[in-house]
Amino acid sequence: MLPYPNFLAHRRSTPAAAILALISLIIGCQQSQPTPPSSIPAEPSRSSLPEHAPSQDQPLRHNRRDRRSQTAHPDRDTDPHFDFYLLNLSWSPEFCWKRPQAPECAQHRAFTLHGLWPQRFDGSYPEHCSDAAGPANPQQFRNLYPDAGLLQHEWQTHGTCSGLDPQTFFERAQQAEDHVRIPAQLTDLDHQISLTPEAILTLFAQSNADIPRESLTLSCGNNFLTAVELCLDKQLHPIACGPIRSCRANSVRIPPVYSERAGQIR
Repeated sequence: MLPYPNFLAHRRSTPAAAILALISLIIGCQQSQPTPPSSIPAEPSRSSLPEHAPSQDQPLRHNRRDRRSQTAHPDRDTDPHFDFYLLNLSWSPEFCWKRPQAPECAQHRAFTLHGLWPQRFDGSYPEHCSDAAGPANPQQFRNLYPDAGLLQHEWQTHGTCSGLDPQTFFERAQQAEDHVRIPAQLTDLDHQISLTPEAILTLFAQSNADIPRESLTLSCGNNFLTAVELCLDKQLHPIACGPIRSCRANSVRIPPVYSERAGQIR
């Protein structure tokens, strides 16, 4: 500490100068004090966040459109008994909006097969019914599933509960998908539109004379179209969906299929 009395005594002949010196001394002492730490923690930079942690709006890859199994189920129903199939056709533009590098997005399709899922009339469904190996030649079904990981996931989760071998199961899935005609009103879009769920399903019923309206349901997320689903018996004939719930939004938005003309419109 500086000897304040002697310092000021030396300056008594010039009071103004003494006062200025005292002010300078006080300011200097205050500036030399250590700055207390802030009580607000600094936010982590983007680069410091875990590299592989999925964000809230991007669920894990193979659960992306399956509204029935969003979390792990240690007590899964592995009883292979089931009553009918649910064919899920995902609306690709919605999925590919945030994941343009996904293998299935390179085809720029309107709807793409997500899966053929065994269901029961009571609303339950079996999963992971055995550890049976998947198709011997996955590349055979590349047009059906460009993503080999999704092919394997669909077999392990749903195909093992079908009572079919993997070759027959995916051939059935291909047959079911090929049977559905996509309404031109959806494939020819060059801008985003909004329709009621009922209007979308009516378009499908009108484009498929052998598929009754009650065999169709619609899936949506955040008021965007995510999938159209078809209920089928074990011989792949359309049946009433019964317990399968459908989108209850008043209106859903439908982004167009990517094209050089349309681009990725939102």
